[in-house]
Amino acid sequence: MSKTIRIGTRDSELALWQANIVKKLLEEAGHSTELVPVKSTGDLVLDKPLYELGITGIFTRTLDIAMLNHDIDIAVHSLKDVPTVLPKGIVQAAVLKRGNVNDTLVFKDNEEFLGAKDAVIATGSLRRRAQWLNRFPTHTITDLRGNVNSRLQKLQDNDWNGAIFAAAGIGRIGIRPEEAINLDWMIPAPAQGAIMITALEEDNFVKEACAELNHEETEICTTIEREFLNKLEGGCTAPIGALAYIKDEEINFKGVLLSPDGTKRIDVTRVKKLGEHNDMAQFCADFIIERGGKRLMDKIKHSDRKTNVFSTKRFTEDQRLLFHEKVVAESSDFIKISLNRIHPRFLKNEIQNVVITSKNAVESLTTNYSAAELQFKNIYCVGRRTKRLVERKIGKVTHTEKNAKKLAEYLVEFIEGTDVTYFCSDIRLDALPTILTENNITVNEVEAYQTKYDGFKVDDSVESAMFYSPSTVESFVRSNKNEVIAFCIGETTAKEAKKHFKDVRVAKVPTVESVIELVNEHYV
Repeated sequence: MSKTIRIGTRDSELALWQANIVKKLLEEAGHSTELVPVKSTGDLVLDKPLYELGITGIFTRTLDIAMLNHDIDIAVHSLKDVPTVLPKGIVQAAVLKRGNVNDTLVFKDNEEFLGAKDAVIATGSLRRRAQWLNRFPTHTITDLRGNVNSRLQKLQDNDWNGAIFAAAGIGRIGIRPEEAINLDWMIPAPAQGAIMITALEEDNFVKEACAELNHEETEICTTIEREFLNKLEGGCTAPIGALAYIKDEEINFKGVLLSPDGTKRIDVTRVKKLGEHNDMAQFCADFIIERGGKRLMDKIKHSDRKTNVFSTKRFTEDQRLLFHEKVVAESSDFIKISLNRIHPRFLKNEIQNVVITSKNAVESLTTNYSAAELQFKNIYCVGRRTKRLVERKIGKVTHTEKNAKKLAEYLVEFIEGTDVTYFCSDIRLDALPTILTENNITVNEVEAYQTKYDGFKVDDSVESAMFYSPSTVESFVRSNKNEVIAFCIGETTAKEAKKHFKDVRVAKVPTVESVIELVNEHYV
C-alpha cells in the first residue's frame, strides 16, 4: 500500500502556491499527499537584508531539519534559495519545468527616473543591488524584505521609485502589476524561476514518485548554474548571477561576479553542444577566478574583523560557506586519530556481541580486515552515521542508540549472553563499561585506535567554540582557560562541556551543519 507523501513547505503565499503545484502533479500521478507548512528563519527575521543574515539556505534549513526528523517526506523550494551542497541524507528528487527566469522592476507612476541622476530602488538582494549600481551608479538602493505581497505594499507605502522582484514569483500568484518591466539585462540568480523537490536519500518510494515530475532540460541548466555558483564559493553574501539555456541543441551560458557596490564586474559567456557541457561550469568559474575573481571573492568574504568563533574540527569549504557573515570562524582538528593494528586473536572466533561507538573504530576494523573476516553475530552501535558506516562496510546492526549510556541501558535489558567486545579508543567515556560491569556483563575492551589531543591556544577574540566530542572539549580546555559559549553536536559532548563552561548549547541534529546553524542563530 502506497503511503501518503507529506509535503513540507514555507507558509508564504508563493511557497504554498509552489507546494500545491507539486501536490497536484503527484496526485495526478496517483499518489496521496498532505501539505505540512513550516516557518523558516528567513520568514521570521524581517528587519535585516537577506545578504546580511548570511545563512546559506536560510529558507531551507528548517525544512531540512523537519525532513531529517521524519516530520515530512519531501520539501518544495525555490531552487535559487537552496544551498549548492545539500545536507547529508537529503537529495534533489526533482526539478519542475522552469518559469520566467528574469528579474522584474515594479515602478510607480512611470519609468522616467531611469534616465535621472537620482532615484531610489528597493531590493534585499545583493546581486540585484550590485548589478543595478553597476548600470545606475548614482542611484540609491534601499533594503526590502518580506514576502512578495508585503514587499509590494512597502513599495506603495514608501517614497521609492521602484522595487525589484523575481518575475516568476509575482507571476505565479497573479499579482504582477501593470507598472512592471522585465530586466533582461540583469543576470538572474542561479536557478531562478525553478522549483525543486528534495527528499531523503533512503526513501526510494518518494524518490521514484518525484522522479516522474522531473524536467530534464531545466535540471541540466540549473545544475550548470548551481555548479558555477559552487565553484566560485558564493552564497547569499556574494553578488553572483548565472543563466544557462538550451537552443538548437546547444547550451548557452552567461555568468557574472560583481563587487557589492557594483564598481567591479567580471563577466563570462560560453556555448557548448548539448552532451559536451560537463566542464562548462568549471571553465566559466575558472575564467572568472583567473580575471580577478579570486581577489574579489576574498575581499567580499574576508575583512579585518577578528575571529569570534573557533571550531575544534576542520571545516570543509562547503561547511565554511554556511556561516552568517557576522561569524568570523576558524577551525583546526583538535583531535588526531591513529588507527591501531587489531591482533587476529581478538577475531579468531565468531564474536556474539560487539559494541562500536565511533566511525574511527569502524575504520580501524575495516583497515585491518575484510568484511568476511569480521564475524559478529550482534553489532550494537552509537549514532546513525556510525550505523550507516557499519552496515556499509561490515554488516547489519542489531540495535543503535543516540549515546553510549542509552546503549548500555538497552544492553542490560536485552543482551544475548553475558559479555561484549568493545572496540574503543585509548581515551573513552566510562559510562558504557561501568553500567555493563555493574550489571554483571563482562566487557572485553579492544583498543582499535588512539586519540591524541592536538589543541592550542586560540585568539583572545574568540567568544565561542564548536565541539563534536568530549575529547574535543578536553583538548580545547587543556590549552584555553577563557570562558566561551560552547556549541555542541550532542548531549554527551554537552555534558563534558558543562564541566568547564557556563553557556552550553546543543544542536538540533547531530551534524556539523546543525552546529553551524546553532552558531548562526546566536549571531543573527
